Parts: sequence; structure tokens; C-alpha cells
Amino acid sequence: MLTKISNFVFGEPITDELPERVRNEITERQNSSERLISWVLFILVIFFGTLWWIAPKNESIAGFQPVPWTIGGYFVFTLIRLVLSYKVRLPGWFLSVSVLADMTLLMVMIWSFHIQYDQPPSFYLKAPTLMYVFIFIALRALRFEVQYVLLAGASAIAGWTILMYFAIKTDLAMTMVTRDYVEYLTTNSILIGAEIDKMVSTGLVTIVLALVVVRARRLVFHAIREHAAAQDLSRFVSKEVASRVTSADRQVQPGDGEFRRATIVFTDIEGFSTISEKMTAQELATTLNDYFVAITSAIDQFGGVITQYQGDAMLITFNAVKDDPEHELNAVKTSLMIDKICRNQTFQGAPMRTRCGINTGDASVGAVGTDTMLSFTVHGDDVNIAARLEQLNKSHGTYVMMGEATYEAVKDQFPCDFICEQTVRGRETPVKVYSPTGAKPASIG
Repeated sequence: MLTKISNFVFGEPITDELPERVRNEITERQNSSERLISWVLFILVIFFGTLWWIAPKNESIAGFQPVPWTIGGYFVFTLIRLVLSYKVRLPGWFLSVSVLADMTLLMVMIWSFHIQYDQPPSFYLKAPTLMYVFIFIALRALRFEVQYVLLAGASAIAGWTILMYFAIKTDLAMTMVTRDYVEYLTTNSILIGAEIDKMVSTGLVTIVLALVVVRARRLVFHAIREHAAAQDLSRFVSKEVASRVTSADRQVQPGDGEFRRATIVFTDIEGFSTISEKMTAQELATTLNDYFVAITSAIDQFGGVITQYQGDAMLITFNAVKDDPEHELNAVKTSLMIDKICRNQTFQGAPMRTRCGINTGDASVGAVGTDTMLSFTVHGDDVNIAARLEQLNKSHGTYVMMGEATYEAVKDQFPCDFICEQTVRGRETPVKVYSPTGAKPASIG
């Protein structure tokens, strides 16, 4: 029961240890908040100094005046804090001192009003400058650290208590204390209940803000952790797939998806088994990394999305995960660019000639798997044909093959050779197969 009440009041707690990179990101955001706080306080102290300078002075008061010295000292302190906030992470003790300095400045200014206007001390209890207390308390909520909000509220209440005590103590005959509300508002009389109301209001505002900070802190921690997880996810799948998963209105379920007319490209490295057996595991990983970096640049250039890695092979989609009205053309351009890259360079000294199979048709795009393990992919008969065409390259000495639907869409931009009409494995209807002119070994210079 207590746990439910706590979760209802304070929000869902952070139960797991946050990874270091998440803690570092939170720390950086806290530092950024402190810089914002420092700028606001720097502007406020300039504002206070300007108000004191233009306000009328009591010429009969001579000698030491605390307000300009207090504002001047606070200006120097705030300037130092502003500079340090950009250079170092401000320690907790310094932040606590800052909170106390803020409230001290405000209380000294309020206390000085009875001197400035030659009135009894009870005069300053009616100063509207007290409202700045709530600004100082609210500013501390920007850090999402509740201790500074509580310290600001507590110091404000303590400061006002001292001011009220001083005003009452100086009235030795207790002639200024009243129970008449009208008299309190129209004279310099002191209504103790009204001053207590101010302290209660300050305390309640502090408690509410502290509660907001605790709830917001937990929410921010969860959000930052999910943001970090989404960033990590985008390194294992394409950013388009990651975006679709993380921005879904509800949690993605097995079978969720849609049918799209898309162009699919399957790639596979020629003779990869022979290449890999001559390398150590570390050498192979380095080589494949160089290869994927180079190939991905071509895929990104023409708007393809790597939907799946299968060892050295890739499944690349166009107009499946993101819209692409020229998906057939971009798929062929990508395949020819991959072929060009692999013809003209090696990877860690190893040649990586790559075969591509292209096919256009209807595909189901979405999540498959179980409730606990999902894979975001494309599947369907036309997807399978693309995989079979990639394998068919081996029989005809080509590196880029495409189905009839792709050919019909690109034949005006790319001259193609008719290769054969083939019944591919897993399908009864023959498939007409084409290859872009120049994609055959015989014609490669």
C-alpha cells in the first residue's frame, strides 16, 4: 500500500542502476540548468541595483548604507558563479551557499526599506519585494534536485522570521502589534497572523515545487534512459526502423505492419567463405566493418534502408520503411554503386565483389517474432524472388540482376540485357530476369 501511495505521489521510481553514459548525460543537463540559473540571477542583481539607484533616497540618512554594498558583493559573487558554471561542475556546497546568498540579498534589501524611507521596521514587512522569494525558489527547480528547492524555501522562511522578530523586538511597548486587519493594511502596524500566512504560503509553494521536482526528476531520468536506449537501438537497426518503433502510438506487437509496394535488394559477398577462412576473427571483423562502411555510404546516398544483416549479406529496402516514389530507380543505382565500389577498392587488402538481386513488388513490412523477441523486416513472395535473383547471379556470371517489374520501371534510364526466364526455387511461375548493361564481368574495364 505504501509503495502504491509513494508511486502515486512521487511517480515511478528509478529501480535500476543508471548506466554511466546516462548519468553523464543527466549531469551535463544539470550543468546546463545551472548556467541558465546563473544568467537569470545575474540579470536580477542588475535589476535590483538599477531599482535601488533610481529609487528616492532619504537625504537625512548619512553614513554606512548596507544595500549598495550588499548588491555590489552579490554582483561579484553572481558574476563568479556565472563564469565558473561554464568552466567547472559547481560542487554541492557552492550551490548551497548560492541559495543562501540569494535569500540573504533579498532579505537585506527588504530590511533596508525602513531606513531608506525613514520608517519603523514594521514598514518593510509590507514590501512587495517579498514576491521575489518565489522566483528564487522556482529557479532552483530547474536543476531537478529537490534539496536546493527545500533549502531555498527554508532559508526564505527563516529570513522572514528574523525580519518579523526584529520588527516586533524594536517595538518595546508592543504598540505596533494589532489584531485589526484594516489597521494592518493602512498603517505600519504588525499583524502576526498575516506574517505567518506569508511563511505558510512560502512553505506550501516550496513543498509543491519539491514534489514537482521529484516527479519531474524521475520522469526525466526515465526519458533520458529511453532516449539513450533509442540511440543504442539506432546503431543496431536503421534510424528509420528505430524511429518507427520508438514513435509508435502503442507498443509494437508481433504481426504489426503494413503492405507496401517496395523494391528489395539482397546483397552477398562472392566467395566470402574462402576469404574468411584466411583471416583471424579480429581481421575478419575489421575487414567486414570497412566493407559495410563503404557500402552503407552508397545505400544512404540513394535513400535505401538496411533492414537486416545476415552475416556478410544485407537486405536493403526502398519505399518499405520510408517513402520513396522512385524506389525502383534508386535500388538499381544503389546496386550499381555497390558494384562499382567493390570493383575499384579492396577492404584491408581483401577483394569483396558483391552480388545484388533486385525485385519490385508487394511486401509486408513490420514486426515478426514473439512478445519477448521481435525482428522488424519485410517478407513476401516478391522479397523471396530478390533473394533468389542474388543467388542466380552466380550461374550467369553477373553481379546485378533484377526482376521484370524493376526492369519495366528503369528501362528508360538504364539499358538492360535480358538474361533468361527462370523458374526460381520456391515459385512455380517463371521469372524474367534482366541485368543492367555493363554489369557483366566481360564488359567491366
